[in-house]
Amino acid sequence: MRYLNTIFCCLLGMGCAPVFADCGSPDFGRWLADFKAEALANGLKPSIVDSTLAGVKPDPAVVKRDRSQQVFAQDFLTFASKKVNSSRLTQGKSLLKKHASLFKRIEAEYGVPAPVLAAFWGLETDFGAVTGDFPTLRSLVTLAHDCRRPDMFRKELLAALNLVQKGDLAPAQMRGAWAGEIGQLQLLASRYDQYAVDFDGDGHRNLIRSSADALASGARMLQVEGWRAGEPWLQEVKVPADMDWSQARLDNKLPLSDWVAQGVKNAEGSALDGSGSAALLLPMGRNGPAFLAFPNFDVFLQWNESTVYAATAAYFATRLTGAPPMRSGNAPVRSLSTAQAKQLQANLQAQGFPITKVDGIVGEETRNAVRQAQQKLGLPADGYPDAALLGKL
Repeated sequence: MRYLNTIFCCLLGMGCAPVFADCGSPDFGRWLADFKAEALANGLKPSIVDSTLAGVKPDPAVVKRDRSQQVFAQDFLTFASKKVNSSRLTQGKSLLKKHASLFKRIEAEYGVPAPVLAAFWGLETDFGAVTGDFPTLRSLVTLAHDCRRPDMFRKELLAALNLVQKGDLAPAQMRGAWAGEIGQLQLLASRYDQYAVDFDGDGHRNLIRSSADALASGARMLQVEGWRAGEPWLQEVKVPADMDWSQARLDNKLPLSDWVAQGVKNAEGSALDGSGSAALLLPMGRNGPAFLAFPNFDVFLQWNESTVYAATAAYFATRLTGAPPMRSGNAPVRSLSTAQAKQLQANLQAQGFPITKVDGIVGEETRNAVRQAQQKLGLPADGYPDAALLGKL
């Protein structure tokens, strides 16, 4: 869910973002009449539209949550250590054994291995235990009517009505996260409608109650997004004290032999083996944990474009396959605070580097701009902002 990174950040409990400015929403009565006309034009039955939306009104609590969304204030090590904890690892491994035959059938159909699905299952809803209790239709009506992201959520509200019309879910069953995600893997309605499958054979695509339906639907989505069956996704490595750090970018996949030539080794310090190409992922810069990100890692980013979230999910999946805990890196890393990150972005923007938003979120746009600034200023160009760069800017 590429556009859901800030929503997921909120649900996963990461740091605070600035309050969004009020933008002024249209009169709800006129808006609702216009939306119903749009729904009918999209092939929805009048009876479905009228009965499903009867009495549904915007929820101020949802708008309040949307205006105070949380974003990444934790670094990768902190976040991953919190989310990939001993309890989740123990439960995940237990569920892999308990549902071994189900995971085997899913992998045979879609090519996605069990640990990958279990990692998303655990991170999103604690393996189906916490799916949310907000009325989905009310949340989607609220956000579709609201002025901040109406186009996105009008699409989701139409998709939710389509799920009702198809008989997948009754309106009363549609309860989930405050921003409209549904089910054990927290899909928005459009993704639910596009990818959901009836894997338990009961005649309904129920991603809330049926773990089989939810896991198979997630696997189908990953397959469509480009998952390569039988290939790795993430491997922890050890990097030297110095190398061409500008090569460590997710868009720069090189043959493993190239990384060997630059001194990259397996996590325990032995020579890299295997074949194929991978990017060098340094989620906390040259001194933090280091990974080879194979083409399948790109599919984790399709699920959520946040590098920290995607790296955490991918790391969780490797732990479920038996990989040891990751190393902390070559040296302690002191990350910028949210306020410092905003100051850094403002400085980068003022000096002509490609920054479109000053929001304190250190995403790939900020990392790319940081890398350019580091190169210009003669600093190690690992793309990770620190106090040294902030001071020079």
